[in-house]
Amino acid sequence: MLRHTSGLVYGPFGTSLIHQAYNKANLFDSGETLAQFVTKLTGLPLAHQPGSAWEYGMSTDVLGRLVEVVSGVPFDQFVERRITKPLGMRDTGFYLNSAQAPRLAEPQPDPTTGQPVTAATAENLTKEKVKWFSGGGGMLSTAADYARFCQMLLNGGELGGVRLLSPKTVAIMSADQLPPNLPIVGGFEDLAPAPETGQSFGLGFAVRTRLGPNPANGSVGDYFWAGAFGTYFWIDPHEKLYAIELLQMPFPLAGYYRRAMREVVYGALLH
Repeated sequence: MLRHTSGLVYGPFGTSLIHQAYNKANLFDSGETLAQFVTKLTGLPLAHQPGSAWEYGMSTDVLGRLVEVVSGVPFDQFVERRITKPLGMRDTGFYLNSAQAPRLAEPQPDPTTGQPVTAATAENLTKEKVKWFSGGGGMLSTAADYARFCQMLLNGGELGGVRLLSPKTVAIMSADQLPPNLPIVGGFEDLAPAPETGQSFGLGFAVRTRLGPNPANGSVGDYFWAGAFGTYFWIDPHEKLYAIELLQMPFPLAGYYRRAMREVVYGALLH
């Protein structure tokens, strides 16, 4: 599940009968709990035999439920107690309090129509209304909080005297975990773990394995991912840097800015 070879998919990311079945199941119902989501998911088929193909899907969402089962704590509380609070990430969570609500960023309008893009509103993101704490998305944060999380990973799992992961765990997570010649299903532009562009996938991130075939600037060993509405980050252990890009636009429109930001960052390095 961490490397997205489970056979689970995201319905909106394909047109097959299985993708259509995922869409019809309404798996993104924010009014349901993770337990209800997983129960609904168990009635759907896998798109691939586990381990036989890479396709980005609902694997991380299921992992959120596994955390609940193993820890005995609701996923939102686990994340707060074990990750965000120890790291001092005061503005990160699945819902907004009254002080945070007015600060919610709004998405850019659709450039083709000029109309606002449908997104969650502050009124719908209160603790009382959010029930589905997705492992794969839906958290709210700020640039400052995101930076603390990235710095923890760059430091090998530690920040400010708080250690969440061992250096070896971070190294394994950010290493190439896909077998040779594994089919890659689904187009993710510059994020795809495609061997022809010198990229693969670790445990939760895409990772760069070679420089030459990749048109985007970076280093061997950097790891990265992007969100559905423009969020993007990468961590480069070789250069001892991380970068965060917080946009409010749909994924297909954000690729230009992801690639441009890499050029700006690496073009500024003088060593």
